[in-house]
Amino acid sequence: MDRDTFAARIDHTVLGPTTTLADVERVLDEAREYGMNACIPPCYVAEATAYASEVTLATVIGFPHGQHTPETKVTEAEQARTDGATELDVVINVGRLKAGEDAAVREELVAVVEATPLRVKVIIEAPLLTDEEKHRACEAAEAAGARMVKTSTGYADGGATVADVELMSEYLPVKASGGVGSYEAATAMLDAGAERIGASSGVAIVEGYE
Repeated sequence: MDRDTFAARIDHTVLGPTTTLADVERVLDEAREYGMNACIPPCYVAEATAYASEVTLATVIGFPHGQHTPETKVTEAEQARTDGATELDVVINVGRLKAGEDAAVREELVAVVEATPLRVKVIIEAPLLTDEEKHRACEAAEAAGARMVKTSTGYADGGATVADVELMSEYLPVKASGGVGSYEAATAMLDAGAERIGASSGVAIVEGYE
């Protein structure tokens, strides 16, 4: 693929607990310059939309642990749409999945997907799951009508792996996120079947294309 197509597959990300509006604006400037998307905290979405409306803008729902109530996640999704987000990265409730409460996981995702017309990516937090649990998480996301599944928030030990991307891509397009810090790492994920890369090192990744 050419450089522009490659860059458009990168979600340039800033989601740390100390993230400021200045940090968000820097990421938006870089996303605009390099042709990337951006993924930012929900509290800055309205300001980010006003600052760089041309950038495809994702925000997170139920972040980082997925333990918000379903009603809270729905409210977050609705507010994100109002503020101008174009995509939502939603963290599943890992505890409920591990407890075998797959119906609850699926119903929560259905509620979020149906709350807005925005593209929903489901973060399954793969480093915390067995392969059997990863399959069940992806099945829930697919059944709920999500558009993509995402490997990780980046807060769990471990990050995206080729094996996880291959497993998850059996169900839906995959966003590989967590520890993808170089062009070589990003292309390994794309070669494994990922459609999108989430990374705080978006500039380095795109520059590696050169």
